[in-house]
Amino acid sequence: MTRAPTARGGTARSRRPAAPGRSWQVVAVLGIATLPVMADSPVMNLALPAIVRHFDAGPFEATWLMSAYLLAQTSLLIVAGRLADVFGRRTFLLAGLAVFTAAALLAGCAPSVEILIGWRVVQAAGGAMILANSTAMLKAILAPERLGQGIGVFAGTIAAAPLVGLLFGGVATQAAGWRWALWMNVPLGLLALVWGAVVVPRVPPGPREPIDLVGAALLCAGLGGLVLGLSSIDSPGGPGSPVLVVGVPAVLLAAFAARQVYAAHPLMRWTLLTHPGVALGVLAASLDVLGRHGAMLLVALYLQTVGGMPPAQAGVVMLPGAVAAMTAATMGGFLTRRVRPVTLAAAGAAGTACALPMLALTLTAGAPRPLIALTVTLTMVGGSVFYTGNTAAFVTSAPAERLGVANGLRLTTQNVGMLLSVALPLGALGSALPAADRRTLYAQSPAAIGDLTAGYHRAFTVLTVVTLLTTVTCLANRARATRRRPGPTVTVRR
Repeated sequence: MTRAPTARGGTARSRRPAAPGRSWQVVAVLGIATLPVMADSPVMNLALPAIVRHFDAGPFEATWLMSAYLLAQTSLLIVAGRLADVFGRRTFLLAGLAVFTAAALLAGCAPSVEILIGWRVVQAAGGAMILANSTAMLKAILAPERLGQGIGVFAGTIAAAPLVGLLFGGVATQAAGWRWALWMNVPLGLLALVWGAVVVPRVPPGPREPIDLVGAALLCAGLGGLVLGLSSIDSPGGPGSPVLVVGVPAVLLAAFAARQVYAAHPLMRWTLLTHPGVALGVLAASLDVLGRHGAMLLVALYLQTVGGMPPAQAGVVMLPGAVAAMTAATMGGFLTRRVRPVTLAAAGAAGTACALPMLALTLTAGAPRPLIALTVTLTMVGGSVFYTGNTAAFVTSAPAERLGVANGLRLTTQNVGMLLSVALPLGALGSALPAADRRTLYAQSPAAIGDLTAGYHRAFTVLTVVTLLTTVTCLANRARATRRRPGPTVTVRR
């Protein structure tokens, strides 16, 4: 028996998927490992007031408590993915779990807010090692016919993370204090680490090439500057100048791009974007996050500022959508056995694009809460179906030996899209208000309800355009996949 030839003309190393029973255990390990990483933001949102009171921290420290984690994680995702490609996915996954768990434990013991911020950065580095590796590991251990199902289960875990964070983070903070909101990550991390050490198989690494340290430094500095600028431009102590927010990171990222063209062993080869489906998959993922997360932010604000609901009631209205999103993500994975992932992604994006105008129309004075909950659910279900389909198509398209860095690129653009999902809709919403009344974005003001409602409709119009662009990108990806689909194989008997 001979080895199958590769596209490079060489031979492919045999990479047998794990046995079905063991492979699903690995999927469970990856879900448990990813759950606390993705639940971190809602947990910290709830714990932040208690942390600020405990340390008597100011606005600048409060901003860094929230932004340092996202800044470090976003800037390290591509680097972490490349290191996993080179040194092995199992090793890097377990190392990421150890770093994340230990940092969560030590962050909960922090004696000062500065040390807490430092351990949050270390925790984010461990989270980047886990996230950049998880989807690549799914492709390595699952047979092609089970890959979509595995991604669906994994996507359901990601959809569940905000619920878990809000529920257990709130209970832990209220019942035992903010330190336990961090310490509750430790049992999950230890479970995933021990179980993973037993069941996660070794995956042959890619070619052992030198790591482009200069390129990594430029990338981390550029992405870190961009995230810092976008997240704190209006915060006390923020950079304040658009030139600093955009200009400095743009120069650093341009220097990184130029180095990747001429470096002997680049961190990220630009030819990666020429692989079918990679560039379009990355673009669609970032547009979806921008449109969908922006819409959920607007709904949460509307229910509280115009609808007059307390935060708990607003959460109850959005709860059915979160539960339905978990179910839709998992079911979408099973549908990939009958429907091509690119088709599923296009259908999910189109569903979101149709749901957003309906959602905007329900945000009127006196609208029944069940009707708002229904349109929120439709929006979140469309997003979950898109995520499962787009991720499955992306993983299938990306080259196995570069899947870590490719997935890091996808997650990086998603994080940037998430930051823009705050700035873009709030900018559109604020543009409908006189400058003197823009404080009513976050406070109830009966006199400004008319202007606020018009502003919400304007913001939803912008986000609907974004989701339509997501749909167009998915359809272009589907058309590309259809053109490249091989014809039937004809066997000639002699």
